[in-house]
Amino acid sequence: MSSSTTPTPTTPPTTTPTTTLYGGAAGRRVTVRDLAAAKERGERWPMVTAYDAMTARVFDAAGIPVLLVGDSAAMVVYGYDSTLPVTVDDLLPLTAAVVRGSSRALVVADLPFGSYQGSPAQALESAARFMKEAGAHAVKLEGGRRILPQVEALVSAGVPVMAHLGLTPQSVNVLGGYRVQGRGQSGDELMADAKDLERAGAFSVVLECVPAELAHRVTTSLAIPTIGIGAGAQTDAQVLVWQDLMGLTPRPAKFVKRYADLAGDMDRAVRAFAADVTSGAFPAPEHTYS
Repeated sequence: MSSSTTPTPTTPPTTTPTTTLYGGAAGRRVTVRDLAAAKERGERWPMVTAYDAMTARVFDAAGIPVLLVGDSAAMVVYGYDSTLPVTVDDLLPLTAAVVRGSSRALVVADLPFGSYQGSPAQALESAARFMKEAGAHAVKLEGGRRILPQVEALVSAGVPVMAHLGLTPQSVNVLGGYRVQGRGQSGDELMADAKDLERAGAFSVVLECVPAELAHRVTTSLAIPTIGIGAGAQTDAQVLVWQDLMGLTPRPAKFVKRYADLAGDMDRAVRAFAADVTSGAFPAPEHTYS
């Protein structure tokens, strides 16, 4: 679908929570109130990453209620081997594209490494850029009690905050690599972090690579939604990087389920195109202007 044929919502905006979060009517944007209402109903929902307008439009039309412009763009868009190098300036145009490509989904922007850890003032400056320049509806921060002042400052300023606990990729060097977090005593610490983040005003929390039993306990202990990635089946929502679930990532993590083989489809398509070009079969008369 071209941008000229993208439907324009005609229903006036409202703050009344939707009755179905996944796949609901596209009359307005999903809000954090909708996520809270889904938690109260016991409704589970999907979240996926997006980094451009075209994929955002596909996911939005499919009814995905939350799109995350993750700092995972460092790897899947920019080709780095970790999330650390990506900057606010790198992510701003991607976030703006996802906002433009969607009409219903809540768009959450990751605050990248180095853009919020310094102080609450730094966090607010970074978040304000994502909301003012890119149109993001919320931001995501990694960490527990050490970032509570940042969360409180953002929420007080009117910025919805999604928290992130467990395996926090921006802290991979401190954590000693990409490994499961929250086993043993550290599980109690993660639980305490989650409750503190809820009290600070976070509207949801991502739980990455934590034991399923711990994720379940956190989920039942919080009034805000939990979003799992490698955290078992008992969280309120699940998130995956879209390139992982579509089969573009060559070596996906254990928690990834592939729902397509886009890498194979793309390989076959581009080889067929190349064969047609080298043989002279493309462009054919029906692809040529007279």
